[in-house]
Amino acid sequence: MARATAEAVARRSYGKLVALLAMRTRDVAAAEDALADAFAAALADWPARGCPANPEAWLMTVARRRAIDGARHRHTGDEVANQLLILADEIDAHEAGALPDQRLALLFACTHPALEPAIRTPLMLQVVLGLDAKTIASAFLLSPAAISKRLVRAKHKIRAAGIPFSVPGRDELPGRLAAVLEAVYAAYAEGWTDPLGDDVERRDLADEALFLAQLLAELMPDEPETLGLLALMLYAHARRAARRDAAGDYVPLSAQNPASWNAPLLDAADALLTRASTFHAIGRFQLEAALQSAHVHRCRTGRANWDEVVQLYDALFSITASPVVAVNRALALAERDGPQAALDTLAPYADDPRLAEYQPYWAARADLLARAGATFEALAAYDLAIGLERDPAARRFLQRRRSELARAAPI
Repeated sequence: MARATAEAVARRSYGKLVALLAMRTRDVAAAEDALADAFAAALADWPARGCPANPEAWLMTVARRRAIDGARHRHTGDEVANQLLILADEIDAHEAGALPDQRLALLFACTHPALEPAIRTPLMLQVVLGLDAKTIASAFLLSPAAISKRLVRAKHKIRAAGIPFSVPGRDELPGRLAAVLEAVYAAYAEGWTDPLGDDVERRDLADEALFLAQLLAELMPDEPETLGLLALMLYAHARRAARRDAAGDYVPLSAQNPASWNAPLLDAADALLTRASTFHAIGRFQLEAALQSAHVHRCRTGRANWDEVVQLYDALFSITASPVVAVNRALALAERDGPQAALDTLAPYADDPRLAEYQPYWAARADLLARAGATFEALAAYDLAIGLERDPAARRFLQRRRSELARAAPI
């Protein structure tokens, strides 16, 4: 009977159990080995003690412990990831306490005060959320080599100094919140870029990040930045489907039909942003959400509000000093004051290495140069933007823009 039960579970659930275990270990082969050990243990244990009430849960628990034992005894591999794997098992064995979700607990565990603030978010993105160095580097306008070196140095410090990973108590959460919010948003932004919505991994990443943001807002409802982050993500999520037409071609915000946006999500975002404003403590994510709200309002009403948008970008730039914000501010400034004013404000960034491979910068520059009548410079900028664009639909959109400009250019 016990053997028959084990065989039935193996036929029905083997793939699911391997997938769940591999999500933790990031190692399919190790997951398969651990699960094989668990089935062997079941064949030895169940005939003597009887089948457990939940055979799948029993097998998953044993397999996870086998995987952790393997991580403890391996002399190679990512020791930080192994430590977090062990912590994940402890969270499963004992409730997460102040934190209602294992992933959220692990994110906060990566914010130990002994770690430099600049490395906390990249560490979370790699070892908890599973992003690779190239993707993380893109989010921080760094080269993959540079971000890899930072991560290696951080992990060496963790190992050499014996920095422990543990789930912080509720009273420690506010001081550790900023890096967690940044990681959740970076993960969402990466998942949101899925061109057609058919990349399961990206879609899952966006959904998971949105779920984590909702948990944060519920866990810390008096922290205005958690409310601002969730509002920002809901504004984006509400119009995600409108970014492609029926043929799968890219549709810019200015050409989207507001009637196709998800109105309940927009209403929820408005309510969150309004509640965040009552705390009178402005932060980055509230400002970014306010910008999205302003864009939504303009598109829905048809009334220009570029002065308000530029003012919001000014406030956001005063907090972040980010070249990405400077690029987006320039596009808004072009709508208010013309393309040359926008190009003038971008001039200090002409040789900024952070923007050398930042595709939106070159796409924005191409558009501004074309509108200013600098056709040949615009064509060169379009070439760079097209070469850097990962999304086939957006690439086709830029190629069409370039072709239209080239046809209109004087011979």
